[in-house]
Amino acid sequence: MSEIAMLHEEEQIAMFRLLTLRQALKLEMLGMKRHGRSAYSIIKEELGLKGSRETVFKTLSEILGKE
Repeated sequence: MSEIAMLHEEEQIAMFRLLTLRQALKLEMLGMKRHGRSAYSIIKEELGLKGSRETVFKTLSEILGKE
């Protein structure tokens, strides 16, 4: 049976949002498209990162402590 987690703290919600944006960027790198702004542009604007999708993905992963 799958578990359901409730996020109550602002920090938890912000972390979940960044993890979701990271996964969306990973899918964009594989060629998936979405309506509206890309995860790449949102991440670059909000975190002030520069570079290609791959560079931004790697930097965000390091910030989040992933891979």
